[in-house]
Amino acid sequence: MDLLHNLYTGFAIALTWQNLLCCTAGVFFGQLIGILPGIGAPTAIALLLPLTFSLNPTSAIIMFAGIYYGVAYGGTITSVLINVPGESSSVMTCVDGYAMAQKGRAGAALSIAAIGSFIAGTISIILLMSFAPAMARLALRFGPAEYFGLAVMAFGLLTVFGSGSPFKIVISTAIGVLISTVGMDGVSGMPRFTFGTPELLGGIEFIVIICGLFGLAEVFNSI
Repeated sequence: MDLLHNLYTGFAIALTWQNLLCCTAGVFFGQLIGILPGIGAPTAIALLLPLTFSLNPTSAIIMFAGIYYGVAYGGTITSVLINVPGESSSVMTCVDGYAMAQKGRAGAALSIAAIGSFIAGTISIILLMSFAPAMARLALRFGPAEYFGLAVMAFGLLTVFGSGSPFKIVISTAIGVLISTVGMDGVSGMPRFTFGTPELLGGIEFIVIICGLFGLAEVFNSI
């Protein structure tokens, strides 16, 4: 009953015209920034932070949520139209969305992405609110052995469910793991594979690699 009461109270606050206006503005500005590949939702929120200085905390949080989802959909636009994901979450949209755009169905691809994102986001938020406490208690019991087992299971699932040659999947996974080790070691504090470059101490961002790979591939295909 507490969950239902909290949901009712939350919807009652969120559906006021002031908060709906803040959400709409956040989505609009988020899409404008999300079209730029590699920016990302955290950077977009930081850039648009001054817009929330005059708002109350609830409206500011709602605008931040609108910015976040606007950036995610803005990344989908570039994935469909030019085959360059603006966000790491938009990578898979390049596979089918860009193919539909080449057949003259870009509008349909964008509509499907928007509707699918809305339905999936709504369901995932409801499930998260319902099961977050239990998941948090379970996560606190995870130790080194559990993390290692989870990583091994993830690599195994990649090999089993990945399409194409298993050898290529294993090699791609190994290259990804190698790239993820670049930066400062979280245990010893020693740099790994930075080769004396200070810019690599923070690691290599996933979105940078994705934008580079997809962007360069599209450039080479267009030549």
